[in-house]
Amino acid sequence: MTRRVPARQEALCTFGALPPAKGSRAPFAESWWGRAWLRALEESSLDSGRLQRGRTYARGGAVGQVTVAPGKAAAPVQGSRRTPYRSTVQVEQLTDRQWDRLLDVIADRAANIAALLDGEMPTGLADDAAAAGVALLPGPGDLAPECSCPDWGYPCKHAAALCYQVARLLDRDPFVLLLLRGRGEQELTDELGRRNLVRAAADALAVPVGAGAGAVVPPPPAGDPAGSAFSSRSGLPPLPAAPPLPPQAGRGPALAESAVPEPGVDPTALELLAADTALRARHLLAAALDAPRHAGTAPPAPLTEWQDAVRLAATHPTMEVFARIAANCGRTPNELAAATRAWRYGGAASLDVLENTWNPPAGRLERDREALRTDWPDGVPPRLRTWRNRWTVEGRDAQLRLSREGLWYPYTKDRGTWWPAGPPDTDPAVVLAAVLGR
Repeated sequence: MTRRVPARQEALCTFGALPPAKGSRAPFAESWWGRAWLRALEESSLDSGRLQRGRTYARGGAVGQVTVAPGKAAAPVQGSRRTPYRSTVQVEQLTDRQWDRLLDVIADRAANIAALLDGEMPTGLADDAAAAGVALLPGPGDLAPECSCPDWGYPCKHAAALCYQVARLLDRDPFVLLLLRGRGEQELTDELGRRNLVRAAADALAVPVGAGAGAVVPPPPAGDPAGSAFSSRSGLPPLPAAPPLPPQAGRGPALAESAVPEPGVDPTALELLAADTALRARHLLAAALDAPRHAGTAPPAPLTEWQDAVRLAATHPTMEVFARIAANCGRTPNELAAATRAWRYGGAASLDVLENTWNPPAGRLERDREALRTDWPDGVPPRLRTWRNRWTVEGRDAQLRLSREGLWYPYTKDRGTWWPAGPPDTDPAVVLAAVLGR
C-alpha cells in the first residue's frame, strides 16, 4: 500500500490499491474503530446481497487508488464494463466547536496522543468524545455512498466495495477517520502540540503544592557541566550591571526553511537545540539575577541521555519532537508520554519515581501512615496496600509514590498504565485527597 501523498498540508491523502485477496476469509477490519465503520455501513444497507458482492469486489482488487479528503473518500471501482465506475462515500464533518471539544478530550490524556502516534485509536476516546457531545464514529445512516453506475441499490456493490476498502485503511491508520471528519494529521498534530505547549507553560509557572505563599518555582535542571562552573564563585569576574530578564527565550533562526541545508546537518534538530539553548540560558540568567537566593543551591547532577531526551520532549512538546525522540530512544509513545508528564511535575526526581522503586528507611512509612490517620477528616483514611515506596488505594485506580527526597507523588491508572497525576507534597494526606478528588 502506498503511504499517504500529502496535498494542501495533508487535507488530501491518497492510498494505493490493495492487492487482490481472492478466496480470503479474513475480516475486513480487525480494529474496533474499523468494525464500527462496517457496522454503520451494514446496518444502513437495504440489500445484503449487494454488500456480499461488494466484499467480493474489494477482495478481488477491483477498488483502485483511494483518495481521502475531509468528509469524503473516493476511488475508481472496476465493474463489468471496461471503464471503472467512480464511487464515493461521504461522512459528515465535525464543526469547529466539535473539533475544539474533541481536541480537548485527546489532549487531556497523554495516553490518547501516544496511542494515535502508535497507530491506535484509544478504546475510551469515542466514549470520552461522546460525553463531550461529539460523535466521533459514524453510526447507522451516517455514511452516504454514491456511484456513477446505473445501479440504484443502497449502496451498490461498487460503493460497498469502496466502504470495505476504507475499513482496511482505518485499520492501518486511525488518522484516516479523523481526516474524514474534517482535519488532516499534520493540522491535528500541530494543534495538539500547541495545546501541550500551553499546558506545559502553565505547569512551569505553577507553584508546587505545599510550597507556600510567595514561593518561586526553581528553574528546570540544566543538565550540563556548566552548572558546576556557575556555582563556583572562585576565579569568576564580577557580573556587569544586569539587563532586565527577557519575557521569553528566543526561537533562533528558521534553518528548516533554508533552500540549501548544509550536508550532514538536520535543520529541524538544529533549530530545536538552538531554541533549547536559549531557554536554558534564560533560566541561568534568571538565577544569576537572583544570586542571593541561589547562593547555597548545589548544581543539579548531570543528566543521562534518557533523562535529557525526556527533558527535551517535555520542554518542547511538539508532536514531531515527541515522535522522533520516542523512535530514537527505542521507547513506545506511551512510555515517553508518561515520562514527559512525570518530568513536568518534578524533573529527574519525578522521573525516578515513575521508573524505579526503592525501600524507604525503617519507620518512615509508619510515621507517614500515622500522620495520614491524624490529618484525615474522620481519622479513617482509605485502605492502602504497601509495596516498597508505593501505596496503592484498595478498590481505586489511585496510588501514592514516595520519592527519595521525601515527597509524595499522586498516580492514577488509565487503561492498565499508571500515570503521574499531579505535583508532589510532603504531606501524604494532601496528595491522597487530591488524587481521590476530595
